[in-house]
Amino acid sequence: MKLLIFLALFGLTTAAVFQHQLIKVESRKSRMKKEGTWEEYKKARKFLNGGHFFKTFSQEMNDYGDMEYLANVTVGTPPQSFLVVLDTGSSDFWIPDSSCSDSSNCASVCSHAWICSALCAASCCGGNSTVFEDDQKCLGKRMFNSANSSTYVANGATWGIQYGTGSCSGFRGEDTVRLGDVGADQLVVPKSAVGQATELAALFANFPLDGILGLAFPSIDNEKADPILFTAFKQGLLDKPIFTVYLQERGHEQNVPGGVITYGGLDTEHCSPDVDYVNLTSASWYEFKMDEFSMGTATSSDGWQVISDTGTTMIIAPSEIYAQMAQAAGVKDDGTIDCNASFDDLKLTINGKEYTVPAKQLILHEDNDECAFAIGGEDFPPNAPTWILGDPFIRSYCNIYGFNDQNIGFAKVIA
Repeated sequence: MKLLIFLALFGLTTAAVFQHQLIKVESRKSRMKKEGTWEEYKKARKFLNGGHFFKTFSQEMNDYGDMEYLANVTVGTPPQSFLVVLDTGSSDFWIPDSSCSDSSNCASVCSHAWICSALCAASCCGGNSTVFEDDQKCLGKRMFNSANSSTYVANGATWGIQYGTGSCSGFRGEDTVRLGDVGADQLVVPKSAVGQATELAALFANFPLDGILGLAFPSIDNEKADPILFTAFKQGLLDKPIFTVYLQERGHEQNVPGGVITYGGLDTEHCSPDVDYVNLTSASWYEFKMDEFSMGTATSSDGWQVISDTGTTMIIAPSEIYAQMAQAAGVKDDGTIDCNASFDDLKLTINGKEYTVPAKQLILHEDNDECAFAIGGEDFPPNAPTWILGDPFIRSYCNIYGFNDQNIGFAKVIA
């Protein structure tokens, strides 16, 4: 207890730089493809996203079925540990609350037989096997018990986030959040807003994460509170209002160290000191303009609004452009690709500078004998970004996120 108090006091008086270890895990998409349930899930998800059941908001852009990189955080005093996604595509921080328990009620979508088999609990579908369990709430998650924390302060405000396949909701509290695992050099942030989830969307079931820690801007924070890093900077805990993401290339290895996020400065161990910064066009996600792309004969200089998103395993492009790139790379009709395929690198021009995503970064090893193309196609609503530059781009270049100056920088990986 004395050590924790010392760390908290130290954090209040000294600005510093902290590193947060990332863990690479198997994405749910990869696991579902192995189980033979991916196509059924996609069919149901596409139907729901068409607006038949759920009103969709900005968070729909984050396909958490693709998450690969997780990290440990602790909340409260003494600390309670959680495994979360560090997500530049959202701003809320939430973890399951101890009041989130199993439910025997079935969602309205479960009355539709073919949707039920993809999205609902077996008990809601006549005992049929399922892709995941919609109404088991926080089944298998680590849950936060505020009664066990001496630093917890109740707030009472409620929040809700609507995703394409269901909602997350709960209430908000305030407590000390530590970025990093117990025993590590943690960034200790007192008086942080903590979303305590009492309802979880179906898409989080049967996936190793407990919650999400958003790293984007307050303008898209559904909890109407400062994101964790904004709180840390206001408290004088960080040298600079930036954080650096370095994703380590680990091939198809799972449950291994997968890189680090450096809060408060540049990652000088893994990233070049030469950083090219670009001003953001919107302080919501980390959104900026991309001028041009090329992959062999597939090329265009139309210009697009894009975001850098640590929460997306792939690069997502407009459907028409994806079709061109898939043809150039020799992608099969089912989305798979030869694991030893040879095709041209992807080249992206941003602020007049060309960035190369090597072809090897665009081949996802899903099991020993099957690979997938790491570029997907999707058309987002009007006024939304049209590309998502996910993990293949971030593995190719360190991304430096300036949350105060509202810019983003790119640096070569040196380790």
